[in-house]
Amino acid sequence: MNNHPLSHRVPVFTDDPGWHGKRLQKAFAVRGFEAVFVSLKDCQILLDSSQEPSQPIIRIPGFEQQLPDYAFVRGVPGGTLQQVIVRLDILHAMKMLGIRVYNDGRAIERTVDKAMTSFLLHYHGVATPATWICESRQQAHEVIAEQINAGHQLVIKPLFGSQGKGVRKLVAGDSLPVPMDEHVDGLYYLQRYIDSGEGRWHDHRVFIINGKAIGAMVRRGSSWVNNMAMGARSEAIANATELNELNTLAESAARAVDIDYCGVDIIRDRDGKLYVLEVNSIPAWRGLQSVVELDIAQVLVDHLLNVDQSNNVIPLYASA
Repeated sequence: MNNHPLSHRVPVFTDDPGWHGKRLQKAFAVRGFEAVFVSLKDCQILLDSSQEPSQPIIRIPGFEQQLPDYAFVRGVPGGTLQQVIVRLDILHAMKMLGIRVYNDGRAIERTVDKAMTSFLLHYHGVATPATWICESRQQAHEVIAEQINAGHQLVIKPLFGSQGKGVRKLVAGDSLPVPMDEHVDGLYYLQRYIDSGEGRWHDHRVFIINGKAIGAMVRRGSSWVNNMAMGARSEAIANATELNELNTLAESAARAVDIDYCGVDIIRDRDGKLYVLEVNSIPAWRGLQSVVELDIAQVLVDHLLNVDQSNNVIPLYASA
């Protein structure tokens, strides 16, 4: 039986709670809140002038009688453009109704769209690989020819997507995917390939909460794609100077996209220069949790609920 008052229940938007859901559920319980797993696909917008003024105009399963004070977003399901837009509309509307949405719809829009992320990073002077975005296959071929002639390799990525799916490295003689390829979908997002060292492929993930880096790790892959979902292994970062450099760049990236929390992917090239590859607004942290001491889920929940960290027995910063 649910013994929590309505004001102490929080929807966690996800279609697959899994490990992260369990961690969040436990963290919310520590603060006296119940986490309720909900899919954005099951939410509704109700704009009927005949309904009672007290009835919510956003219907969230389990919160029909009273909208929550907080909402945690762990996933926005894929779908048609119309479906995704309405799911984000629900997040926007919730924020307008005074709900603290974590991360909110605007932050998710700025980061799920790699073109906008790249633009914001460049605009704010955050080091990130040279990038070209176009719809024209001819224009894309011209960029590739120019860059390859200059001695560079390129990577083509889906505009929307994660975990390394659909990412390809392009070298001389390679053909572009056709416009209706499931990963291209009529748009070419091209980025200069940053070589972290042939056979020693690695990059870094820095986790940011409330503008501060709270943990970082090295991801070492068996190929140039270093995602955990593609088999990379996580390691702690022992060098304090390197950690400080990574944290500073990641915090700059988070400010550029204006976000509550995120995972920032950073790569160092052969010459030692760091570049931000991506900013993830719905980041996983299972790999990072294995190499840091603090409870990441608890710090996330405490930031959402505005719990005074000085009263938090779980340290905000911990040595790796």
